[in-house]
Amino acid sequence: MWNHIKDFLQRANLRTLGMLTGAILGVLYLIVGFWKSIVFAGFIVAGYLVGRWLDSQEDWRDVVERLIPNKTRD
Repeated sequence: MWNHIKDFLQRANLRTLGMLTGAILGVLYLIVGFWKSIVFAGFIVAGYLVGRWLDSQEDWRDVVERLIPNKTRD
């Protein structure tokens, strides 16, 4: 089953994937409501970002330094 889904996602164009995503989000909205759907989507985005960060093997200190640069005065 997962192979069929993987094959479909590799062959599908972006319009089809966007339509499928919209349908899933629409059903989620109808079932649980708007704000719960927004929170759910936020958790998905946060999980993606954490996974991407872990995949890149980047040190958390480098991330903090990039977000909050060290402002030393000469």
